[in-house]
Amino acid sequence: MILSPFVRRPLLAALIASLAVLAACDAHDKAVAPVEITSGTACSLDGMVLADYPGPKAQIHYTQGDPDFFCDTLEMFSIYLKPEQKRGIAGIFVQDMGKADWTTPKGNWIDAKTAFYVVGSRREGSMGPTIGSFSSEADAQHFAAQYGGKVLPFAAVTPDMAVLDGGIIHDQRM
Repeated sequence: MILSPFVRRPLLAALIASLAVLAACDAHDKAVAPVEITSGTACSLDGMVLADYPGPKAQIHYTQGDPDFFCDTLEMFSIYLKPEQKRGIAGIFVQDMGKADWTTPKGNWIDAKTAFYVVGSRREGSMGPTIGSFSSEADAQHFAAQYGGKVLPFAAVTPDMAVLDGGIIHDQRM
């Protein structure tokens, strides 16, 4: 069967458009993996070297460009939850503090969106108060029982819980 040019052109255009959509989907669906921090990995917000500080670290991978690294989960949430955050996110990772050593955490990266978080504990991160991250709710509950705080899933962490003032605004001793 021979198709007329009036039929072939729209079919060809539709085929090209379909391939472009599939290629774009493939680019966004590629699995991203966490990158292990090194002795030189610096925080995207303040330039501090991540390996020099205690507490859980975090990283955000974007659909375009290099990932951002954070000294702690509080910084990651402060960026992720900002309404002006418009970059496409391919993945967010935090360290599982049920397995990593709080003082010198290494490895144990987990998907941030499936993690459980302890907000308001007495344990501190790089700049003071931070949010503990755990792969298991039981580990998060155990941590909260020991150090205080409330256990929440990723979606329940709100912008007012991710303020980077370190509590200084509420410090009446100054």
